[in-house]
Amino acid sequence: MQSRRILAFPTYYFQSVSDTVRGEVVRKSIHMMVSLVPLFASYNKTLTLGLLALGTLVYTYAEFMRCKGQQISFISRITAMASRDKELGHFVLGPVTLGIGAMMALLLYPAEAAAIGIYALAFGDGVASLVGRLFGKVRIPGTGGKTIIGSLACLTAIYISTFAVCGNLGVSLAVAFIATAVEMVPLKDFDNILMPLSAGTAFLFLTV
Repeated sequence: MQSRRILAFPTYYFQSVSDTVRGEVVRKSIHMMVSLVPLFASYNKTLTLGLLALGTLVYTYAEFMRCKGQQISFISRITAMASRDKELGHFVLGPVTLGIGAMMALLLYPAEAAAIGIYALAFGDGVASLVGRLFGKVRIPGTGGKTIIGSLACLTAIYISTFAVCGNLGVSLAVAFIATAVEMVPLKDFDNILMPLSAGTAFLFLTV
């Protein structure tokens, strides 16, 4: 009987890890879709802002209803599937702050700075979370569980995406360091607002 329990433990453990990673992949895949916003905004900024606002409002309504036990089509099912264990039974705020962060970047910055801010949000935070979950072992004190490898992945992703927009090595590295520092602060879902703002503001300041 005891040997069966010992054999069952690794199976249960790896299944639990697999479920956690699968949920994180779904979560961050949705998160990274915000990277399409600059492309859409280049065609019609007003329409893009309207769609972001509408999507945020629809999600907010669906999430309130889910918390009350009423499923709203596929939105509630996807949210539940992508939620972390600590979020189950609670309002999942991430998509709301994600939409707000993207909208604020479009409203506050010219196109180039807005794109840099939104890419930092989409790829920096998304890659940091996935890499940290999969490979992170050494955690950084005072960051709420962030890992060294996750933060390095965040830095790299923001550096590459910023350089792809502006083509300036020094500016791209500085923006990446600043935005990564913001991502390391334990702000929970509110880093979705502060990351694009910090990256966009840093870019404007460095290119004046």
